[in-house]
Amino acid sequence: MSDAPASTGDGGPERQSIWSRPERGSRGPAPAHSRDAIVAAAIALADTEGLAAVSMRAVAAALGTGAGSLYRYLSSRDDLLDLMTDRVVGELRPYPEAEGDWLEAMVLLGRRQLALFGAHPWLLDVIHRPSAVGPESLAWFDNCLRVLETVRCPVTDKFEAIAMMTGVASLFARRESAAGTFSFAGVDVAAYPHLIAAFGQASAPAPRADLVGRTLRSLLTGLLLAEPTEVG
Repeated sequence: MSDAPASTGDGGPERQSIWSRPERGSRGPAPAHSRDAIVAAAIALADTEGLAAVSMRAVAAALGTGAGSLYRYLSSRDDLLDLMTDRVVGELRPYPEAEGDWLEAMVLLGRRQLALFGAHPWLLDVIHRPSAVGPESLAWFDNCLRVLETVRCPVTDKFEAIAMMTGVASLFARRESAAGTFSFAGVDVAAYPHLIAAFGQASAPAPRADLVGRTLRSLLTGLLLAEPTEVG
């Protein structure tokens, strides 16, 4: 879960990770704010007004200072988004103990990801961007590998399963945020007979419970426990 480009995209030098640089430049007046305070103000702004509202100028205004002062701590908005993303990923702690049941531990981690997307909807807009990966994101990934340590399968399968789990959590989060927005109003559905037939069928007595849990369990067992295909 990260969001900053690793290179300029035009053959230029790679952008140095914000975590490998000092918190502020050595020149200029004494710092009036900390990097942590800047990140906290940016997250609060994104939570209330959306990611588009987060600019260096807007964050500076929230801190009662000028945008230029923030460049003593950050070189760009990309740096700020990197720090914001990694900070909220830290909210996935404390990590659950596997206690012999890696599948349920992973499902719990997936549920926590879903809750994190609900608490910070703007995260859905940054997780798919190329990015520098921060310490909290690395710690979360490391923890997933710890949970999967007893699963006997290639490590590449584990990487894929962790990535897919994040993808499923983000899809459910988008589904929840869009709930109730779909409408057939103004659309002639006569040309879609299968759709009409489906909506005309009687509803089941009760919906199947826990779609999130069932999806995550099916995904993880399918990717990690499937019998390997013999070659030749």
